[in-house]
Amino acid sequence: MARTSKENRLVRPVARTRRPTKAAAERPAGRGRRAAGDTPYHHGDLHEALLKAAERVLERDGLAGLTLRAVAREAGVSHAAPTHHFGDLTGLLSELAAIGFRMFNVAMVAARASETHPMMKAMATAKAYVVYAQAHPDMYSLMFRNERIDMTRPSLHEAASASFQGLANSAGASGEAETLSLEQAAVIARNWSLVHGFTMLLLDGRLRDILHRLPAGTTPEQLLDAMMRAAVAPRPQGA
Repeated sequence: MARTSKENRLVRPVARTRRPTKAAAERPAGRGRRAAGDTPYHHGDLHEALLKAAERVLERDGLAGLTLRAVAREAGVSHAAPTHHFGDLTGLLSELAAIGFRMFNVAMVAARASETHPMMKAMATAKAYVVYAQAHPDMYSLMFRNERIDMTRPSLHEAASASFQGLANSAGASGEAETLSLEQAAVIARNWSLVHGFTMLLLDGRLRDILHRLPAGTTPEQLLDAMMRAAVAPRPQGA
């Protein structure tokens, strides 16, 4: 009886390489890296998980560091997962900006509801506008970067329109109206230009010199308040 050679004894069937399924792109990458107590994403949860991961990356690394691969790493999934859910980086940024506009609008609505007088409602809305931007400067920057987002996407268009409606309401006009009078449009544009311009100057540090020249303890909020009051003050007779 022939002896089996060493080579023959070591031969093993070669396993066929299976092509990864479409769902594999959504599985958490690095099973061993998952922290104890964490559970894998269930079907349907990954879209939201990727947006939350994108928000963390944006707050930590800024807009320059927000890439599809960075978001995938943050969420612990394959680098293909964000593309599968959002198409490209513009799609992801647009959906993220929509979240920003929703939070932005919630803050302004709550501030406006806290006052009863129309003038005070407008003041409260303006202050909430600035406070949100200070708390979320990178998100605020993304929301107004039209070259990075697609305003035609339904979720972003709806969220941004709701914010405009809030600004219009605070100016005494209805944002839902199909048309505005020239006077209504002027009030809305004036208030928006004032508060947005103030916000950008504040975030960029361009108001430091002005604040430094004011009496000690004067806050940016007090400066905004004075600006808003000056903007709506009645003109003296004959001016």
